[in-house]
Amino acid sequence: MLEYLTFGLLSQLLINGVLFGTMYGIAAIGLSLIFGTMRIIFIAQGTMIILASYFCFWLFTLYHIDPYLSMLIILPASLVLGRGFYVVLFKKVAGSKITSLLIAFGLMALLEHLMSVLWTANTRAIRTDYTAYGITLFNLKISLTRLIAFLVSLLSVFGVNLFLKRTLLGKAVRAASEDMEAATLVGISPHGVNGMTFAIGIALAAVAGIAIATTYPFDPYFGFIFSLKAMIALALGGLGSVGGAFLGGVLLGVIESVASFLISGGWSDAISYGVFLTFLLFKPEGLFARSFKKA
Repeated sequence: MLEYLTFGLLSQLLINGVLFGTMYGIAAIGLSLIFGTMRIIFIAQGTMIILASYFCFWLFTLYHIDPYLSMLIILPASLVLGRGFYVVLFKKVAGSKITSLLIAFGLMALLEHLMSVLWTANTRAIRTDYTAYGITLFNLKISLTRLIAFLVSLLSVFGVNLFLKRTLLGKAVRAASEDMEAATLVGISPHGVNGMTFAIGIALAAVAGIAIATTYPFDPYFGFIFSLKAMIALALGGLGSVGGAFLGGVLLGVIESVASFLISGGWSDAISYGVFLTFLLFKPEGLFARSFKKA
């Protein structure tokens, strides 16, 4: 394959990887926020992404609402759903890593089966009037739906950073993620912060779900793969870092794009998992944790 790898083709592979990697990045940010305050790995994050994809599919099919306009409905619902999940399932066990992880696993299995009942296990996809459109820039072909997903992802990252740095609630979340005990001593409610963070994490999953629904086919069991990819993005970028998590997702997308071309699509996942294990062994803090530690 190397003899066919020109500068133009390499640029196209990088662009494709970046555009898809932003979805991993958004999923990783939600996972990072939840881990930062509750110290649990919310393994059901990927399933929440696919649940949002199905709701987007439902609104588009039944009511002909454009996928990105449906964000006006799905995002508020996701905030409420995330808050509800925390209060009902995780509030009493927030301090127990093992119990919280088991509950998250049970939630993932429940939602997978619920989606398979409601929408069947058949692969679904959203085909809009602009799905087949693309633009050409410097001889690079860019899918319009992927470009929109990329821009929405960037806006989400900007919004989360603005929330964390410019609002009192965001500063409380940052304080609690660094030292929950000290934050409690200055009057910050642990459950209030946890509930807010969980709601934001689920809302970010909804953003990724809408982006997935407009660009790729999906089924009820696709979420677990996305949870794994979000964890890999965290390992690459660094836990507790919004910018690092996003860049880790972008880097993972690039790795998979290049690996799919140079080797084969079937090997891209294996290479991703190999990179994951390598970083856990030799650089567990991630590539961008230091430069983004205040992000």
